[in-house]
Amino acid sequence: MHGASQATAGTAATVEEALRRCAGGDRAALRALYEAEAPRMLGVALRMLRRRTLAEDAVQDAFVLVWRHAGRFDPARGPGRAFVYAILRNRALNILRGEARMDFTDAVDEARPSEDAGPEAAVALLSEAGALRRCLEQLEPLRRRAIVLAYAHGLSHGELAGSLGVPLGTVKSWLRRSLLALKACLS
Repeated sequence: MHGASQATAGTAATVEEALRRCAGGDRAALRALYEAEAPRMLGVALRMLRRRTLAEDAVQDAFVLVWRHAGRFDPARGPGRAFVYAILRNRALNILRGEARMDFTDAVDEARPSEDAGPEAAVALLSEAGALRRCLEQLEPLRRRAIVLAYAHGLSHGELAGSLGVPLGTVKSWLRRSLLALKACLS
């Protein structure tokens, strides 16, 4: 057991040293960090994204970001590995958000509704037989409106709260629950 904790401490020191060297422009340090962490990072990304190509993209993007932001690493705020995996996690979440938005906007016809048309116009553009439309229509009208405004019109949580006249926490809850309901309906 003692040997395992020494190995973990050695790996942490290696990651932190590699980050320090990356911040100084040492490409060999980035390669060493990649060789040490990429397989494990790919596994994490695969669990999050469930598609190998997306997971590989997330890992590659994460290493680009590690290279760019290695100077921001502060060992006083946490271990180097946590810094690297936080970058990966954030990149994977951004990919997931982009995928959800792409999936929805791809379902909306090329003739996207204007900003003035409102979210119901976007729902009307979906095919009558479309599963997404059927599932959206099962949502309560305000929640459906929130989903459409967020994913078809790109409104942020704060913008949605203002537009719908509800608290920010309510908007976040509606979106989370509505997306779960849509996922269940589409399954």
